Amino acid sequence: MLPIMTPRRFVSIVLVLVVSIHYILSMSFEGYGHVASLATLLDNSSPQDEPSTRFSSSLALGGPSIANSPHYHSFNTTGKANATFVLLARNSDINGVAASMQSVEDRFNKHYNYPWVLLNDEPFTQEFIERVSVLTRAPISFGLIPTEHWRQPDWIDEDRALAGRQKMMAQRIIYADASYRNMCRFNSGFFFRHELLQPYRYYWRPDIKFFCDIAYDPFVYMQEHEKIYSFTVSLLEWEPTIPTLWSTVKEFIALNPNYVDPQNAMDYLSNDGGDTYNLCHFWSNFEIADLDFWRSERYQAFFDFLEAKGGFYYERWGDAPVHSIAAALFARRDQIHFFRDIGYKHEHFQHCPQGDQWAQGRCSCDPNDSFDYAPNSCVKKFEDLFA
Repeated sequence: MLPIMTPRRFVSIVLVLVVSIHYILSMSFEGYGHVASLATLLDNSSPQDEPSTRFSSSLALGGPSIANSPHYHSFNTTGKANATFVLLARNSDINGVAASMQSVEDRFNKHYNYPWVLLNDEPFTQEFIERVSVLTRAPISFGLIPTEHWRQPDWIDEDRALAGRQKMMAQRIIYADASYRNMCRFNSGFFFRHELLQPYRYYWRPDIKFFCDIAYDPFVYMQEHEKIYSFTVSLLEWEPTIPTLWSTVKEFIALNPNYVDPQNAMDYLSNDGGDTYNLCHFWSNFEIADLDFWRSERYQAFFDFLEAKGGFYYERWGDAPVHSIAAALFARRDQIHFFRDIGYKHEHFQHCPQGDQWAQGRCSCDPNDSFDYAPNSCVKKFEDLFA
């Protein structure tokens, strides 16, 4: 005859089973211990902060353009870099901005919660702020661009600038308007000076659609491997937009030969040792870079030299060739990185990883549809630097 189980003994056995199962689940599944912990349950029982507490509303109203700098540094936990995402946007860009942010969050940032800095030449609307604030749990800062960093300088000859724009329109070249030139100049020489960017070392411009999961931290990769600039698409610039840019670059180099790194990537930019520019550049709508490089004496001297020529307005010098030329000449060639495992698309061009990288990233793009080795691509020129 089996012994009768007393209530006390029954409760003891149940408690032992519950504790054992909890221990097994905690050891087997990452995140279970956090979700089931008493501290988490108590924390989740408290009211959630309203979205307005996660960004500085004063910035959206055109108030002071920096807030709570120590708050940014609180996210620099062990294993993370001192970095942020940066987007330049107008209020009318809300649908594209929302799509880009959601893509970044879904494919990468939901695991890391790197902060966002959004910049506008006009105050962000409340609708814009509300639309983007629901897309991430990371902090978002909204900044107003100083007028002198955005508007065409008074010393520019407007008649000459207008003639340049009209010539480009007649050639049916896209983005021939003055506003686009403001953007190119700002991204070339002023975005890294904005107060909201001062706490950070690295930034990522993700004005794009991501195709693949990113299962590691590209910011940390940049930091650990001493990279100053990275890209995913490299292509030819439109020569009519930069007719005198290279002659200006050569003039600057002749005056400042000490700024050119001995292990530079001139062979990426030129097919004849620097006499002429082959138009190759890195597409800057995806770039992860070291802000300290743009803050350096050599780059700021370079930008100031370009600025004094007026080429951002008399022609249409883009931030992509300006950044590319500077990185290729003033840094070592091995400090520039091709993130070939990050799939992305911007307008008509896309990069899709190949082989195992495509499968491991759960990429949604067609691996047969990638711009890497198309006729106007410069990826091969970059690869030849290390052949």
